Formats: sequence, C-alpha cells, structure tokens
Amino acid sequence: MLRATKALMLVTDLGFVVYFSVTGLGLIPPEWAFADYGNPLMADWNWSFLWIDLLASATGLTSLWLLRTGGARGAGLMLVSLVLTMASGLMAIAFWTLRGDFSLAWWIPNLYLLLFPIPAIAALTAPSAARDGETVELGRIREDRWWSGQWCSTSARR
Repeated sequence: MLRATKALMLVTDLGFVVYFSVTGLGLIPPEWAFADYGNPLMADWNWSFLWIDLLASATGLTSLWLLRTGGARGAGLMLVSLVLTMASGLMAIAFWTLRGDFSLAWWIPNLYLLLFPIPAIAALTAPSAARDGETVELGRIREDRWWSGQWCSTSARR
C-alpha cells in the first residue's frame, strides 16, 4: 500500500510544482481555468495555496528521498506531507462547495488530493495492536502510550 502511495506522492508533489510554474507563467488556457479565473480576488485565492502546496511537495519529496536512503525521519515527513496535501484538497472542495461551483475539471483533482492520502495516513498512524503501556513503532519513531485519560507522550528514540 505504501508503495502505491509513494508513487502517487511523487506525481502529486511534482504536479504541485508544475501547476504553480505553469500558472505563474500564465500558460493555463482560459477555457481550462476555474470559474472567475480573471477575477483578482479569485487569482489571490488560487495563489493562497502556493505555500501549503509547496510545503507538501518539499516534505513529500524529502520523505521519499529519506525513505529511499534509509533515513529515520522519512515516515514522519511522509505523514506531514500527506496531511498537508489532504488539507489542500479539502480547502479547495469546501470553497467550490460554498460557491456552488461543481466543475469536474477542478473537483476531480481536488477530490484526488483529499482522498488519496487517507489509506496511508491511517496506516502511518495505526497503533498496530497497541495496548496500555505498549510501544508502537512507526519507522524509528516510538510512541509510548498509557491511556489513563491524563497523558500521551511521543518521543523519537533509536
């Protein structure tokens, strides 16, 4: 499952960089653009995604490199990237829903951003049969838990 996620992350993270490069260069044909693309407020809305999308790309590409080279923090960065990607898709879908704009050309990519991370996020955060006092391994990150309702601590150890 994570093998498919890694491939999807690579395509998505490079896609974010390509999308903002193409947008910045004004290469998106008007017929492909989202509704009210020429409206400065809508252009600002679109550019407001630059930082979350590029941060998702940076953490995603770094995590893929770390996982490939055996870096201990690859799984943690993968989780960060997937959550940022999912948040980006959710924000766009919420916006288009509020506007009542249901163009499949923009809904499909944003639903993809919202949904493809879910299985990997679930896998990366699953307690893998942890019980009170047991330790859960996520890559090299260990999470010690006791569920008295008072405390849950997480620490990175080797």
